[in-house]
Amino acid sequence: MNPGRGGPKPDAITALAADAYVYGSPLVRQLSAVQACLQEGCGTLAPAPFNDFAHAGGPATPGARVPFAPVDLVDALAQLDLSGGPVRLHVPDTGGAYYVLQFVDAWGNAFAYLGPRATGTGEGDWMVVPPGWAGTVPDGVSGVIDAPTSVVSVVGRLACDGPEDMPRVRALQQELTLTHLGDRAHRTGLPATEPGVPGALRFFEELRVWMADFPPAAADRAYQDRFQPLGLLEEGLSPYVSAGPVLVRALGRGLALGRLRVEEAARRPEAEGPRGTWRMIPHLRDHNLDHFGVGTLGTPEWTIPDREASYLVRAVAARRGRWLPHGYEALYAHTTRDSRGRPLDGAHDYVLRFRRPPPVRAFWSVTVYDSPGGHLVANEADRHAVGNRTPGLVHGADGSLTLRLSAKRPTGPAGEANWLPVPAGRFRPILRLHLPDQALLDGSYVIPAIERREDRREA
Repeated sequence: MNPGRGGPKPDAITALAADAYVYGSPLVRQLSAVQACLQEGCGTLAPAPFNDFAHAGGPATPGARVPFAPVDLVDALAQLDLSGGPVRLHVPDTGGAYYVLQFVDAWGNAFAYLGPRATGTGEGDWMVVPPGWAGTVPDGVSGVIDAPTSVVSVVGRLACDGPEDMPRVRALQQELTLTHLGDRAHRTGLPATEPGVPGALRFFEELRVWMADFPPAAADRAYQDRFQPLGLLEEGLSPYVSAGPVLVRALGRGLALGRLRVEEAARRPEAEGPRGTWRMIPHLRDHNLDHFGVGTLGTPEWTIPDREASYLVRAVAARRGRWLPHGYEALYAHTTRDSRGRPLDGAHDYVLRFRRPPPVRAFWSVTVYDSPGGHLVANEADRHAVGNRTPGLVHGADGSLTLRLSAKRPTGPAGEANWLPVPAGRFRPILRLHLPDQALLDGSYVIPAIERREDRREA
């Protein structure tokens, strides 16, 4: 690589490097997260080696300080390495309770799901096999999950009705197991990058090494050939160890431009509810265009027709919410404003009135976090979410449900039963909708705005 002397001009290198960041940042983010999970843990989950599950000890609590953690799901996470051969996954019978295991490849594509929507809640064994595998499936295996890359994240979420439900969940955790079936040892870590690469070029070195070890789909490989002038297709000794100042500057500018492009796309308005109050992104995961395993939908509604446009969507998805599921598995709606566009603040009392409950096939819940931190805040009732699994909710004679969002405990049996405590200051509710019906996906069901109680009295 020698920009400006028979090769591409520095400006062309900068433009190409920006494209490379948009294209490759999901791979770097995903594998950096895998590496962190192996070595340091993830959130409240302890570190775990390849082909082993890490389990949360219970639902999220205010003390955990994990941003936007759900309080009605318990996390399970495994990083699979299939370089030594397949892995057998045993899934217990959950007795009808909701769970999902989401499979994500090295490029951040969700390519398979196990759970009630896709496979039911019964016991089963699954073979997760590496690319190109052509072995024999053992007896008793429910099905085969073909992994697009040899490293895969399995993101598990087990429904939990609170601390008293944890004995049941712990029993499921113990039965959720992985067994390495390969005839060779699997990796103990990710492929190492070249030492001595300047920090400013570290992204490109990680992309170079990991792109070679975890090749994408054929159509993507054709696209990434254009990055040859950047050194991203070089084998052996890293071209970035002794990169000249002109190249370093050009790549650095391209990196900054690529990041800016992703940041600007991430700030674009999301799908909004009435008066811009609730927002959700049902199609954030539609960038998977090539690998549709069990539980995935490859229909036009759930794919992006323009492959190059899908790279930017994938980069935004990697930045905004690692390991979020497709919209057909779960939707997350959030808001920071009331029905008149004012910031939500615990100095006021609010109501959220559902004329009819959100149409879901699993469950829905509203959880409140502080803003802008996104943390759970301790309250006197030790209640952080309300939903259709909350016992004792009081419905109206017409079947409607009115939730009370306030910092102080409401008076009256209905107010107290339907109370969702909020912090004293700014807050953000998130409405989680698991297995949403089509009415939620196509917008024909509109999530009602949160109203101040004094506004309702004035009206």
